[in-house]
Amino acid sequence: MFVEPQAAAYRPDPQILPLAGWLASGVAAADFPATTLRFRNDRWARAVGLDGLDEAAWVRHFGRFEPLPDNLPQPLALRYHGHQFQVYNPEIGDGRGFLFAQLRDGAGRLLDLGTKGSGQTPYSRFGDGRLTLKGAVREILATELLEALGANTSKTFSVIETGERLYRDDEPSPTRSAVLVRLSHSHVRIGTFQRLLALEEPGQMAALVDYCLREFPGPPPPPDAPGRDEPAVVLLHQVVERLADMAASYMVAGFVHGVLNTDNMNITGESFDYGPWRWLPRFDPLFTAAYFDHAGLYAYGRQPSAIHWNCGQLAVALRLLADAPPLIAALDRFGPLFNAALARRFCWRLGVVAQGTEADLALVAAAERHMAEHALAPDAFHWRHRGGRGEAQGELGERLASYAAVPGAAEAPTEAAPVTNHIDEVERIWSAIAEHDDWSALSDHVAAIRRLGAILGPPPVAAGHLPGR
Repeated sequence: MFVEPQAAAYRPDPQILPLAGWLASGVAAADFPATTLRFRNDRWARAVGLDGLDEAAWVRHFGRFEPLPDNLPQPLALRYHGHQFQVYNPEIGDGRGFLFAQLRDGAGRLLDLGTKGSGQTPYSRFGDGRLTLKGAVREILATELLEALGANTSKTFSVIETGERLYRDDEPSPTRSAVLVRLSHSHVRIGTFQRLLALEEPGQMAALVDYCLREFPGPPPPPDAPGRDEPAVVLLHQVVERLADMAASYMVAGFVHGVLNTDNMNITGESFDYGPWRWLPRFDPLFTAAYFDHAGLYAYGRQPSAIHWNCGQLAVALRLLADAPPLIAALDRFGPLFNAALARRFCWRLGVVAQGTEADLALVAAAERHMAEHALAPDAFHWRHRGGRGEAQGELGERLASYAAVPGAAEAPTEAAPVTNHIDEVERIWSAIAEHDDWSALSDHVAAIRRLGAILGPPPVAAGHLPGR
């Protein structure tokens, strides 16, 4: 059965403070005209000891941003650079969000509470620092379904409507406003390291590497890896493993992030910062999510190569501390790690016992050809054939026949159809809110997603981390 997040006591631990003088800028939240609680994630609030907050206290902390006890005394807007659609931009940073608090879960993991739509910062450029309510609803949907589908994702922790009228080019305007809080396993990005390279700050780079290795520990590099005792090399090995696994989780989920810039890649390999995402309406490697991605750089089928390219930019930044050959050796592991992660995650979602990477990848390829031929979305494919059920024909049928089902996976589903986040479903949920202030469709959909998570069971362990970390 699906394992709920384990309850824990509140354990504040703002480890970022010794780095904050050069890693961030102190900021204040916007003074919103209203704070109406729309979503609180008590499943994950229990995991960090905040589920006991009543609604008034919740709004004070996550709408007015009163500091949590013994935590960060003021919010921190993080500084970073990044490649946006592979064009370097030094004029970015937390422009409509900040790090609000750090705390530990019951396993001892250091987690961040960060915001989206909390107001302007020194890095807002020409933006208003706000988030539309529709954007917040979309982030709830993305994080909930990705979590159910086994991806290592940030969790939408809180959404509070803030009573402002916003104007956007990509939404009917004026539109409603919100502030979102996410629970995330670090907001340190590849772009954070890129900034320190641009500023030629080896001391700060070394301190950041040490922070990441200490707070987000992972396995050592392979025994034959060159430079395996150098901290920068160790970190790159871990990040490559984590991001290869993240890329595989997107492909198995049929998910298209849309904006895989280096400032949207964190070093824990946790997916976050959801904007123009989409789920595949049918299997199509060229399907894009962002209307402004005219070249299809971040199309569904190009996501692994884009994420690998981003790992390369981290390697370039770490050249400030290490020679190129051991960093290149770490990068060269991405392909095999991605294939292994793809195989294990696909078998998990399909509910079959893995037979080994080579055989499992052949099953993946047969399934992809089947989905393309029959114009199926991954949601429908896995729903139809989970545990080997259904009547698969041809190559897929032959390969699937040799696989044993995991216990319970071959049972007929009780739901009439798989839960999806296809665009028509997203628009249906948003229309109920926008036109009638009816939140029941969102609530029902989140409940259906969590039932799917219960059906699929405990997800694959995220790669590149020590057990429990």
